[in-house]
Amino acid sequence: MLRVNRLTDYAAAVMTCLASHEDEVLSAVQIAEETRLELPTVSKLLKSLGHAMLVESFRGVNGGYRLARSARDISLAEIVVALEGPIAVTECGIGAGQCGLEATCAVRGSWQQISAILDDALRAVSLADMSRRIGHRRPAAGVR
Repeated sequence: MLRVNRLTDYAAAVMTCLASHEDEVLSAVQIAEETRLELPTVSKLLKSLGHAMLVESFRGVNGGYRLARSARDISLAEIVVALEGPIAVTECGIGAGQCGLEATCAVRGSWQQISAILDDALRAVSLADMSRRIGHRRPAAGVR
């Protein structure tokens, strides 16, 4: 089964939370409460999302986090890449030199094509699209 990991899923929840408060600065505690995720998890995600320049952080009494750009200018692919690295179905989809068999592999080109299609599909979905589609639902109680 092809799927994103749990932290990437949680990062999407954090980002949709911020998107629902697009012009506000939210504390990590507020984000954790709204998404029902553990504060250490939210803090870890915000750090990764900040390094990827998807969120901005502000220090001080009124500090917190907000989206670095408009939700319509942030793609789902950027969130996935921030947490998981390059989008590829197989190692050879990342680039040359990842597999000793790539010079003679009969399926490498097909896997690379599939990876490119997946990347394009994720880039076509903006954070604003995700927020509209899911209506910023919170995870069920007990889901962390």
